[in-house]
Amino acid sequence: MENDNTSSFEGFILVGFSDHPHLELILFVVILTFYGLTLLGNMTIISLSALDSRLHTPMYFFLANLSFLDLCFTMGTIPQMLYNLWGSDKTISYLGCAVQLYFVLALGGVECVLLAVMAYDRYAAICRPLHYTVIMHPRLCGQLASVAWLSGFGNSLIMAPQTLMLPRCGHRRVNHFLCEMPALIGMACVDTMSLEALAFALAIFIILAPLILILISYGYIARAVFRIKSATGRKKAFNTCSSHLIVVSLFYGTIIYMYLQPANTYSQHQGKFLTLFYTIVTPSVNPLIYTLRNKDVKEAMKKVLGKGGTEV
Repeated sequence: MENDNTSSFEGFILVGFSDHPHLELILFVVILTFYGLTLLGNMTIISLSALDSRLHTPMYFFLANLSFLDLCFTMGTIPQMLYNLWGSDKTISYLGCAVQLYFVLALGGVECVLLAVMAYDRYAAICRPLHYTVIMHPRLCGQLASVAWLSGFGNSLIMAPQTLMLPRCGHRRVNHFLCEMPALIGMACVDTMSLEALAFALAIFIILAPLILILISYGYIARAVFRIKSATGRKKAFNTCSSHLIVVSLFYGTIIYMYLQPANTYSQHQGKFLTLFYTIVTPSVNPLIYTLRNKDVKEAMKKVLGKGGTEV
């Protein structure tokens, strides 16, 4: 056991896509491109939310939180991924792996709860429009955002240390391109049933409970929209929610597959590509979804760019 602990603290080898070397250069270019788009898009959303007074509303407060979350997530995973894809060195230190695992788990949990909070905001806007400003007052918005962040980091504080301390009998090769919980649990040389049961129980609160709240919110929203007599009113209500629904579908479609199945049924190849999807694609398209489908954001962008051009 002492030798096992010593080898584990030496670090890990992220296998990634090294079994497909012809893919590595292609993936490097693709990931670098999406990384640039993620940084640009999410920084734009955060800047616009701060600079334009019309965006000082609960909806854009939560959207800025989502953009900040996506920035943190990509900055904590993609640089290491690019480093491993570029050269022959596939190693990551034990501390680097621990930090990456903690933040991947934490930020994923934050996003689950934050998307539920955003669904509640849309419910209040459409189903209780006359009381919206009273319901979604700044203090409540801050409290809801705090609950999302504390829930994600609290969940990770429980799961990350237990995952890292599993005996691995000297195994250091992680069959993944980042330190993710299912891949690390799969390396263990002991029975992990109790840890998987704990992970599933926590996932019910962090993943399934927010999803149920989202579905309930949209059930009420759908009923309210169908009661609107004018086609213009229904279209406006639909446009208000469509961006959030697309983001929810993209995120939950992958996260449920990753974390709500037993480790012994986990497919490494499918897991890699699904993780790649929600690591690089989802954070980069979120700003595009909200920008292209949102009149307020487009107007704010024109206003800020217009000011910039005038000052020059």
